[in-house]
Amino acid sequence: MPIDANGDLDVEGMSLRELPKVSLHDHLDGGVRPATIIELADASGIALPSTDPTALAMWFRTQASAGSLVDYLKTFEVSVSVMQTADNLRRIAREFVEDLARDGVIYGEVRWAPELHLTGGLSLEQAVEAVQEGIDEGEDAAERGGKSIRVGQLLAALRQTDRVREIAELAVAYRERGVVGFDTAGPEAGYPSSRYRDTFEYLAGQMFPVTVHAGEAAGPDSIRSALIDGRALRLGHGVRIAEDLEIVNRDGEEVQVRFGDLARWVRDREIPLELSPSSNLQTGAIAAWGGEFADHPFDLLYQLGFAVTVNVDNRTMSATSLTREMALLVDAFGYDLEDLESFQFNAAAGAFLPVEEREELVEMIAEGFDE
Repeated sequence: MPIDANGDLDVEGMSLRELPKVSLHDHLDGGVRPATIIELADASGIALPSTDPTALAMWFRTQASAGSLVDYLKTFEVSVSVMQTADNLRRIAREFVEDLARDGVIYGEVRWAPELHLTGGLSLEQAVEAVQEGIDEGEDAAERGGKSIRVGQLLAALRQTDRVREIAELAVAYRERGVVGFDTAGPEAGYPSSRYRDTFEYLAGQMFPVTVHAGEAAGPDSIRSALIDGRALRLGHGVRIAEDLEIVNRDGEEVQVRFGDLARWVRDREIPLELSPSSNLQTGAIAAWGGEFADHPFDLLYQLGFAVTVNVDNRTMSATSLTREMALLVDAFGYDLEDLESFQFNAAAGAFLPVEEREELVEMIAEGFDE
């Protein structure tokens, strides 16, 4: 079944784009429309690699495919450069939500690092409030267009700076004003969660949800620290948990696997893995298994019972959408609607929402897949 130009695919007679979806791992500065970047950069006199939307989109994808997380992250200098005013942040957040709604997302969490958006004179609080205004506008616009979507903020602290505690306190301060959780992002290797244990203990004391980027640029030790020191309820990517699995025998399609203690813990506790297949390929996170989409250990983890979820990470850098990621998975592993529904149930269960609202999401997903 060919994936169309928009990344859509019909599965069992249903358009993947129309199916209800939950997006847990989606960066604001990684999902800015190239045309918007060009317009805002022109207004601010910022030089860009290209002023043609198609060419700029291709530049992002090419530069982000260097095979390492460090090189991948360099592309964000361009998008972040136009995200330094309240008006720009509000517009970008609004368009972000509108794009999610068009892609069939009914609940999303947008993660971003407020400390990256202060060079134009904004305070951390003003940046958070501008993004929330944009989210509210995007939700309202989606509703006028006949779509229902809710989006919460995940405030991310950059590991390589000294503001991790400050961002954690900011997140808690805005917990009733749109912020649903906390994240740590940036270079993973050399920055284990143990470095910020006091901050994670503070968040735990506040009963505030945490997800941690782990198991992407670093291996199982990073995941272990995220769980023990970071008190993480979800793993941002977490794909390299597969390194704690040993394949002991293959017989056709049947695979026998020996679990390490860490992998068994993550599987048995149903800790959601925020897998982002295209991004994981671009950054080299799955290099141990190969260099093609079909080499991603997504299917191995799914078949072994891990709580896998499908995510985009950065739509602009990967030239993707949640619909396209699902279509690529169907193409690579032959998934049917029941499989795709399971991924959405996993994401709904892992959402940083009260249990009643998570149950509502599950009902909406079941209804949408049944229609």
